[in-house]
Order: sequence, then C-alpha cells, then structure tokens
Amino acid sequence: MAVGGGGGAIPLGSVEALAADWMLEFACYCLCRHFGEERPAEFQRWRDVAQALLTGLSRISTQQRKKVYVCQLLMSVAEGKELEWHFKNEERISPLESALSFWTLLEREEMKLDKLHEDIRRLLQIQAVAVHMEKGYFKEAADILERLFTDSESDKPLRVKLATILKSKDPYVPFLQNFSYNHLISKIKSYIELFMKENENNFLLQAATQEVESKGLGAIELQNPPVNVKKSPSSSLETKQRSMKEKENITNQSPGGKKNLTVRPHSQKHQVNHVLGSLNSLQNVENNGDALARGRKRQRWTNSEDLELKSGVRKFGVGNWAKILVHGNFKNRTSVMLKDRWRTLCRTDQS
Repeated sequence: MAVGGGGGAIPLGSVEALAADWMLEFACYCLCRHFGEERPAEFQRWRDVAQALLTGLSRISTQQRKKVYVCQLLMSVAEGKELEWHFKNEERISPLESALSFWTLLEREEMKLDKLHEDIRRLLQIQAVAVHMEKGYFKEAADILERLFTDSESDKPLRVKLATILKSKDPYVPFLQNFSYNHLISKIKSYIELFMKENENNFLLQAATQEVESKGLGAIELQNPPVNVKKSPSSSLETKQRSMKEKENITNQSPGGKKNLTVRPHSQKHQVNHVLGSLNSLQNVENNGDALARGRKRQRWTNSEDLELKSGVRKFGVGNWAKILVHGNFKNRTSVMLKDRWRTLCRTDQS
C-alpha cells in the first residue's frame, strides 16, 4: 500500500517506520523527563507507551539504539527494588542486572567513557547485591555476586568487599550507605540530563509545542493546573535527603580503603553482559531480548526451537531462561515463553 505525496506515491511502510521513530523518540524524552522530575504516575504511563513501541520494532536501526537502551535502562532501574514479582515468576535476572546489561550496550554507543559512566556501572553492581540484602534475599544476593564478577585482579577488591558484607548479612553498613540506591538514581539523572541535551531536536515535541502555542492551549493549562497526587515513599525514585557522604567522589572510595579503584567495563561476568559482549552483532538481542519481545502475538513453536530449548537446558540448566535465550536461536521469544514451553515439553514427555 502507498500514500500520496507531492512527488508521487510513497510506500506506507516507510511512512509508518518514520512515524514510529518519532513516537519512540518522544516516548524516550517523556520517560527521561518524568524519571528526572520524580513523577512515578506519569513515568508509568509513558513506560507502557514505550513498551508497546518497543514490542512493535522488527529491528533496531542505528539511530534508534541509544533511545531504546535508555528506555530499557530507566524502566529496569525504576523496578530496581521490586523483587518479589521476579522471584514469583521464576525470573533469575533481577531488574538491576537487566539495567546493567543495557548500560553496557549504552556504553558501546559512546565515543568516550568518562567518570560518570564508571560511577553508574559501579553503583549498579553494588546495588544489584544490596537491594536483595535489604529484602533478606541473601542466597539470591550471593548468586548475583557470582554472576557479576570475574576472577580478574581489577574485580577482586570490590568482589571481596561485597562478599564480606554479604557474610555479615548487614545491609546497612557504611559502605552500602555511601554507594546507596539514591546515589545511583542521582547519577542516572545526571546522565539523562546530558542525553536530553544531545536530543533536543525532537520533531514531535517541537511540532506539539508549536500547535499548543498557536492555539493558546498552554495558557488554558496554566489556568487549570493538574492536581499532583502525593507520592508514597515506596514509589519515589529518590528521597529528598542525602547524606553528605554520597556526594563524595565515588571513584575515590574503595572497598579496602584505597583510592582510585576502577572496574573496567569489559571485565564483567554478568550473566547477560558477558553473553551480549560475546555476540558478533546485536541481532540476537534485538530479536530475542525479553525487553523487546514482551507482548508479542502467540506463535507456534517449531521443532527446531524445541531442540534449541532442550540443548540450552542441558548446557545451562533449568531456570536459566535468560541465558538460554540469548545463547539460542529463537525468534521473537522471551525467557517467560521458554519457561512455559519447557513445562509443556516436560508434561508431554511424561504422558
């Protein structure tokens, strides 16, 4: 199908693709804005919009990559302390581990990594363990610690420090308070401020602004301001109070009291990061990632997919669905789909 234009008929698919790119760009802008302004209700509304747009992507273009990864990073961080749902559904990868995988992809889109990138990576690593300790999930915290770090010398100080804290089962030690969840949120806010400045030329935002100005809608909204719903403590992305220690230079503090401890991005053993880093392209992530495939239409499982699933279970074990997903050759599948299919196969084999 084609649509008319000044120069003749234009393929409808091309028009839809461009319009979808504009919508994704605008949704990303709204997510960044509401995350930064701590508006959880608005953030949740635009999160749903962004998820719908991401689900509709058949592929990620080069110009869309950074926007997609920023959306996924913010959505994962916003769910950083919501652990019960993931355990209930047997999801082995926690929200902050997922955020760390998207942060790695974002780092690859940058020309140069600076201190802010190192700070955010460090905080994601620490808080991925700390939030589980706060909930009393010490076994899960130990599993995450094992997935996050390699045996390299650069990883050792932080790994040893977190392991020692984990043994004490005290989530309120000064080290974790210095590298707190609120500090992580603050650093991510700094990053998205820079991201928004780099993406000021937002077509839908500019067009909508002109339309509002031409019709005087802005003046009407000022006369009838929206009612702000009071946020509960659990829904706030960041409390208003921070300790002075959190404002200190994060790279000037080390687990052993020494300074200038750094963890290099490519030395991580994160369950998802390590897999993504070993891929020759982003195609497997784009086609198979949970973050991009939620809500897809039901499709029949092929015999080759069943064999791929069985092979993955033999290699990685039952329950490691995210790892099986990114290693396997699946099309438009999620880790939840793999888990459900495995249950079906087990019932079939027993009958």
